[in-house]
Amino acid sequence: MAKSFIMIIDDDPDFVDATKNLLESKGFTVNTAANSEEGLKAISKNVPDLLLLDVMMTKRDEGFEFSRKLSKDEKLSKIPIIMITGIRKEMNLPFGFEADKEWLPVKAVLEKPVKPEQLLAEIGKIIK
Repeated sequence: MAKSFIMIIDDDPDFVDATKNLLESKGFTVNTAANSEEGLKAISKNVPDLLLLDVMMTKRDEGFEFSRKLSKDEKLSKIPIIMITGIRKEMNLPFGFEADKEWLPVKAVLEKPVKPEQLLAEIGKIIK
């Protein structure tokens, strides 16, 4: 059986390195990109089984825009997305975010810092 392929799109190199190491230690193949433009190029060539996506990168709402863009793409709309973000804390928002078919077309939203076991549990719900 082929290893599951996970793409991480996030501009925080510490988070990316730690998450990549965690996932590779669990047998996943992992690729990374620092922003949605790089990520789109990468996933267009090699479609992942799962995408881990940050919100705030080049722009504060880049991840939101990118998830909606993917949901409208015939080939890429099938990629399940877990959004991992610190936007609520960063912007001092009094509310969280939940997956929504139109506004936030993702499978789950996790707050940074995310615990490894929480991330692996969410991944396990999607990749079986």
